[in-house]
Amino acid sequence: MAASSEHKRVVTSYLLWVAGFVGIAGLHRLYNGKIFTGLLWFFTGGLLGVGQFIDVFFVPGMAEHHQLKLWAKYGGHNPYDGNARPAVTATIPTLSDEEKMVKLLKAATKYEGQLSVTKAVMETGLSFEETEGLLKDMVKKGYVGVTNHPSTGVVMYHFDELVV
Repeated sequence: MAASSEHKRVVTSYLLWVAGFVGIAGLHRLYNGKIFTGLLWFFTGGLLGVGQFIDVFFVPGMAEHHQLKLWAKYGGHNPYDGNARPAVTATIPTLSDEEKMVKLLKAATKYEGQLSVTKAVMETGLSFEETEGLLKDMVKKGYVGVTNHPSTGVVMYHFDELVV
């Protein structure tokens, strides 16, 4: 079984850490994105060996932190190892159906009161399924009319109140 990229990063970091005891200190820090302290360790012999020795306890945390930064930066994919991971995402506030319908209304104003599902998705950022469901609900409630585009046959939703 292949080792995970986290494990590989820790092992590689420790191998680079060992290089500090043969005269090349700080490589483990440079490898984990700590450029300033990596250079400081390099030019001072790992802070005269004391910092290099203490880093034995910090290597796993440095490696994990740098790996998480890579995953976040590359959308869950570390370009150095080819292994996909779940992206680190920020919490996005959930909109109510009412707020989503308002987004659809605003989108319809850009297109003279007419929207296709595709245009609505592009304007609102909602999924196709959610957008179509909301538009169908608006049709049922009488807020929106529905027809097909005469030449393409695409389903078009008409917000008649927006057309003047």
